[in-house]
Amino acid sequence: MKLLDDLHAGKWVYGFSTEIREMLRTTETLCFRLNAISPDCEEEREELVRGILGRIGKNFTVHSPFRCDFGKHIFIGDNFVSNFNLTILDEAIVTIGDNVFIGPNCGVYTVRHALLPDQRNKGVMKASPVTIGDNVWLAANVTVLPGVTIGDGAVIGAGSVVTRDIPPYTLAAGNPCRPIRKVTEADRVDVNIEDYRRG
Repeated sequence: MKLLDDLHAGKWVYGFSTEIREMLRTTETLCFRLNAISPDCEEEREELVRGILGRIGKNFTVHSPFRCDFGKHIFIGDNFVSNFNLTILDEAIVTIGDNVFIGPNCGVYTVRHALLPDQRNKGVMKASPVTIGDNVWLAANVTVLPGVTIGDGAVIGAGSVVTRDIPPYTLAAGNPCRPIRKVTEADRVDVNIEDYRRG
C-alpha cells in the first residue's frame, strides 16, 4: 500500500485512504476488546495481543488499557512487561527488544504532522521508526518521539521526553531527555533472590 510504504520510507504523505481508516478502526476495535477483558482471561488476552501486534515473544504482560494505531508494525521480544496505559502510534516500525519494562502512562510515537496549519489540516504527515533495545526500562510517564533509538540496558527516568538517541547502559532523564551517567556494576543492589524463590 503506497501510503504506508511511503511512511515507512520516511516520506511526507497526504491524508489517509478509506482502506487505511478501516485498518485503524479494526485495530482500535481489537484494542477495545483487549481492554474490556478481565485479567483472569489470560489465554484470550494473549490471543488478542498476538493478533494485534506484528510479533511478540514469549512471557509477556500487557496491562490494560493498551492502545496502538496499526499494531502490525510493532515487533516485541521476549519477557516484555508494559504497565497501565501504554500507547504506541506505529505509523512506522516500532522494534522493542527482550526484557523490556515499560512503566504506566508511557507513549511511543512514530508520526509527526506538518507545522503549517493548512498542510496539517489536510493530513500531511511523516513517520520515523523507533527502536528500543534489550533490557531497557522506561519509568512512568515517558514519551518517546519519532526516530529515536534507545540503546540496550538504558534506563529512562520518569516524566522524560526522549527526543534523541540514548546510548546503551545509560541512565537518562529530563525534558528533553539527556544522559546523566552510565549504568554500571556499582548500581547492583544487595538482595538474595534465592530467599524469595523459596517463598
